Amino acid sequence: MAIQKIFSVLFLQLVFAFLLVELTNAGGLQLGFYQRTCPDAELIVHQALYRYISRDRTLAASLLRMHFHDCFIRGCDASVLISSAGKNQTEKDAIPNKTLRGFNVIDAVKSALEKKCPGVVSCADVLALVARDSVLMVGGPHWDVPTGRRDGRVSIANEALFNLPPPFANITVLKQQFAGVGLSVKDLAVLSGGHTIGIGHCTTISDRLYNFTGKGDTDPALDPRYAAQLKKKCKPGNSNTVAEMDPGSFKSFDEDYYTVVAKRRGLFHSDAALLDDAETRDYVKLQSRTQGSTFAQDFAESMVKMGNIGVLTGKQGEIRKRCAFVN
Repeated sequence: MAIQKIFSVLFLQLVFAFLLVELTNAGGLQLGFYQRTCPDAELIVHQALYRYISRDRTLAASLLRMHFHDCFIRGCDASVLISSAGKNQTEKDAIPNKTLRGFNVIDAVKSALEKKCPGVVSCADVLALVARDSVLMVGGPHWDVPTGRRDGRVSIANEALFNLPPPFANITVLKQQFAGVGLSVKDLAVLSGGHTIGIGHCTTISDRLYNFTGKGDTDPALDPRYAAQLKKKCKPGNSNTVAEMDPGSFKSFDEDYYTVVAKRRGLFHSDAALLDDAETRDYVKLQSRTQGSTFAQDFAESMVKMGNIGVLTGKQGEIRKRCAFVN
């Protein structure tokens, strides 16, 4: 009897644990969320996206950045895609998002999905899948993207203006902002590695080059020889020219970013700031020394974690018909 009682208790505990897991999954994201409602969803995303990336590899960095900017404001709810209307200025028109590009790509991917599975796949999931596939198409890692996000209905420009990590941020600010959305110091070091692809506008580094402390000086954290090269490209007041974040391989996703930062050649002050903290500095040195031995796996894990920030699921939010407008 005693043995039967023990087995009965264990069985009930297992049943309870199973139900708890099921309830948790029901309210969150899951792999293969569209398996029944739109089984070809990820294939449709991949094929529609490839038509753009195959013609312009620089779009990969832009689309990765768009997902990052979305998740840091109100969570990964596609609020960055909503267009302003009347007096309502949305995230899309906030100063940090003025240089975002690729909205037409998202619209094209969403349109392809709507033709096959109308009203099923959210714009928030489109952003997450497009970010993953963009990285993959330029040589980066693959990761499984849990889906089931719903789209938000609110987008406020000032929230993006004040809450997105700026390129001029120091390590203290960066750690605080990442912690504020549930990301660790390691996530900060890893996700910064996304700067292995893409460019930066000269206007974002102008002060770093010409007026770092307000006295017409250059940021001492920047390698002097590299600063001289940047000054040849980025003249004072130049608002149109851009500089590569990972010179020589800015169209390929690799570990070179960490070698660049270790040499004090990170383009933004926020890149250089990784050398100002023991944990982030150790990560930079590890990846530069071992040629990114763990970077691909680390990046995949941190991207999944970032993609879980503040998601709307179940009956929350909506599934937008067009990503730029709430239904």
